[in-house]
This record gives sequence, structure tokens and C-alpha cells, in this order.
Amino acid sequence: MMFRLLLLFALLTTRICLAQVTKPAPLVITIQQNQTFQTIHSFGASDCWSAQFIGQNYPLAKREQIADWLFSMDTDQAGNPKGIGLSLWRFNIGAGSTEQGDSSGIRSPWRRSECFQKPDGSYDWSKQAGQQWFVEAAHRRQVPYLLGFTNSPPVQFTANGKAYASGTLGDYNFNRQRLSDYARFLADIAQYFDKKGWPMNYLSPFNEPQWDWGIKKGQKMATQEGTPATNADMAELTRALSSELISRKLKTRLTLGEAAQLNYLSDTGTNRSKTGQDDVINAFFNPTSPTRIDNLPNVERLVCGHSYFTTSPVQKLQTVRQVLAEKLTQNKVAFWQSEYCVLGDNEGEINGSGRDLGMTTALYVAKVIHADLALANAASWQWWLALSPSNYKDGLVYVENGGKMGENPQNQQDGDVLSSKTMWALGNYARFVRPGMVRVAVQTDAPQTIPNAPLVSAYRSPNKKQLVVVMVNPGDARTIELQGLTGKANQAALYETTESSDLRKRTASLNQLTLAAKSVTTLVVEQ
Repeated sequence: MMFRLLLLFALLTTRICLAQVTKPAPLVITIQQNQTFQTIHSFGASDCWSAQFIGQNYPLAKREQIADWLFSMDTDQAGNPKGIGLSLWRFNIGAGSTEQGDSSGIRSPWRRSECFQKPDGSYDWSKQAGQQWFVEAAHRRQVPYLLGFTNSPPVQFTANGKAYASGTLGDYNFNRQRLSDYARFLADIAQYFDKKGWPMNYLSPFNEPQWDWGIKKGQKMATQEGTPATNADMAELTRALSSELISRKLKTRLTLGEAAQLNYLSDTGTNRSKTGQDDVINAFFNPTSPTRIDNLPNVERLVCGHSYFTTSPVQKLQTVRQVLAEKLTQNKVAFWQSEYCVLGDNEGEINGSGRDLGMTTALYVAKVIHADLALANAASWQWWLALSPSNYKDGLVYVENGGKMGENPQNQQDGDVLSSKTMWALGNYARFVRPGMVRVAVQTDAPQTIPNAPLVSAYRSPNKKQLVVVMVNPGDARTIELQGLTGKANQAALYETTESSDLRKRTASLNQLTLAAKSVTTLVVEQ
């Protein structure tokens, strides 16, 4: 009898142990290739402001390393990407606060910029040399698109002679008598880059017009170049600039909006309604609007907006983008998410302060990218600072001198260059989701609204022969089962960004696919 009891106990113990080690069921991912969404235009980042120093002063080998990280489509002998293959580069057209020095009223030299045009109207094309170096480096690596953007008109065209504004909402810091001069200035710059062989495909002449861009309370100096503007202000300059570009037969296209928050693009009745700075989609693209610009032949039928302050909590992340997507669809307007980094405290989910080269920030940013692409149908997704010296979550590549971070003179001259996991996670999209690809529908058997559920999106090449699936996995390792492929492929290439790998390539059978814990993984299938 005792023997039987011992045997029964042993069998029960064995079953319990087996149950404890049983692996969870695979995550089933079903690709629905016949259901399509937006066509992808690009992934990008901006040269503000560090490129002015790094591109001019740092040793050539370090500059080339940074350029490879940001722009290269090459691989090493094992097939691992050398860079993230950005397809758009944002060039900041400076307003001339650098030449004013401390009298500019802008505190940090790192937040000032040079201007190509002198106050007498002549040009010095040797200005912005560090930034021009990165434009040339991007061109050498065949980055498809260059976009020029402004934070402020040149100081000789502003109302107060400075590159920062009065601090009053909607008060465009611009001398309206110089409208034609400003349009010619922007067209001159586009023409210059064209002649250099680096075509400026796009001009974006406003940046976050909903902010006041003045000196903050308790401060004596401004933080950077910038000016507010109303929808009417933007429409007025756009009409003048459109005409100037046409008269010169320049192919440069105009992209408008750069809204400080996504809800300003779609919503009415916001805290910017009284100043005429919200409902941007209707203002620009409704045929009955007095500020419509959709009838101008060189204006892209799209709006640009920034994902700041709408990413936390997850309900806001989803709702803001769903509302935006509906408004875009109603008006047949496309959307570019044209600037983002981690700012603020984000409802306690993550704080912008404190540099993080690891996966915590990378996973948060990848979640935002996924939401902007899959919920708001962003055709382009662009990061803020490609290069940062700061102890902040605002960079892709960081520089420091002797271990010291910050906007100091030493970091202007030379320093160590450090890549971040945020950069490589962006590369999981940018390197493989190329211009012209189309987003296709995806379903999983785990709702993507639950905590730590993998976030999955898929993209198909124009010839339908390549499928790219990007998976953001903030939780534990998972096995996956992929359904909905149209070809006979039995293998796929996987590129993983984890705490220990940067887009590291491996090849796996489609019957044995796994997601690493806390990872961003891109799967490429030749169909």
C-alpha cells in the first residue's frame, strides 16, 4: 500500500513539473496582404543642432562612423547592417542667431544657428559647413530625400530682430514687409542645394507654430530659435513661396503643419482655437477655407505633426491617433510624423531626463513608431536630434568628451561617439521598410492592447515579392507562428535589436520562429 502511494505521489509530482515547464502557445501572426493602407515615404531625423559642430570639427573617421550609423545600407560579412538606412534627412535652415552671439538672447551656442544670408542681402555659402557636410555624407550614401526646415525666419526679416518671439501665442515674429524677400531667401537655398547636386526635395517653412517661443517666466534668455504662427500666417507665406518656386521651375515640394501636438491637426475647440492655430487639416485642405493651400501645385497633400505629449497613457496614444486617422481619411490627406523624442514625464511611464543608451527608451520609442504607423497611418516617421551631447533622451547618436555630457565647448571640438539602442530600434523600421512599400493588415491572437503584448506591423514591397514584419516585444521571449504568406519560402532573415545586439542578423525556418525578450525584431521574407 505504501509503495502504491509513493508511486502515485511520484507520478503527480512529475506531471506538475512537466506542466510548469510547458512552453506557452505560439503567438499566431496572420498577414492579410489583400488589405492595404498607406504607402511608406521615408524614415528620417534632423541635423539640429549638433551637426554644426560635429560635422565641422570632429575627426573625419568619427564623422564617417556617425554617417554610416545613420545612413548606410551596407552590411558586414555576416550580413549585419552597418547602419539604420535613413531615407530622409532634415536640414535646419538657420536664422542667424549664431552671428549675433550672446546678443541673440538665446542662451546656448548649441541652440543657435548660422544663416546663409547676410543682413545686407548677400550670401555666404560657406555658412552651416558642419551641416552641409552631413548633407553631402547622406548623399554619398544615397539617402533618397532631403528636407529643409526653419525654426524662425532670418533675424533680418523678424519683427524684433531676434530669432525668438515675443512670447504671445499666435504672434508671428515676422516683418510682413519682407514677405517676398523671405520667399526668395528660401527659394535661393533650395536652388543652391540643387546646384550642389543635393536636391532639396522638400521645404517646411514653419515649426511647432502653436508654441509661444518667447523667454520663459523666470528666465533671462530664450532656449532656441522659434516663432508662433497662425494658420493664416502659414497660408500667406506658402502662397508666396509656391509662386517663387514655380517662377524658377524648381521641383521642391512644400510640406506644411509641423504641429506641436497631433490633436492640433485634427481637433477644433482646443486651447489654440482662439488664436487660429488648430484644425489644421480643415484650414489647409477644405475647399471652402479662406486659408486653403491645396490648390497650389507644389504643396503636398499632407500634414506634418509631432507626437509629443500624446504618447502616454496608452489610451491617449491610441485615441489621439484614431481620431487623427479618421479626419485624414475624411479629407483624403496624408500624414507625416515629422518630429519626436522623449519629452516630459509621460504619466510616469518614462521621463525625458537622463540619457539612456539601452532598451528601455528604445522599446518605448518603438511603441510610438508602431502607433503612428499602424493607427495614424503615418507615411513618414522622423526623429528629432540625430546627434545629442545632452543627458537627455533626445538623440540617436550621442557625443561626450572625457565622459562629460552637455552643451559645453569641449563637446563642440571632439569627443567619443556613442550609438543608442533607440537608433538601432528605429533602424528595425528605417533599414527595411523602404520608400514605396505598402503597409498591410496584421492580426494576432493576442490583443495588442494588453500590457507587454507584442506590437506587430507588416509591409509589402511594390512588386509584392518581399514582406517585412516588424515586431516590438516588451515582454518575455515568445515563439511565433506566421500565417498568410503567399509564396513558397521556408526561411526568413531576422534582424534583432536587444540589449546585446544591434540589428544582428540570423536566419530561421518559418516553422521555428522566436522573438527574444525585450526586443525589436524585423523579419524579412522573400515570397
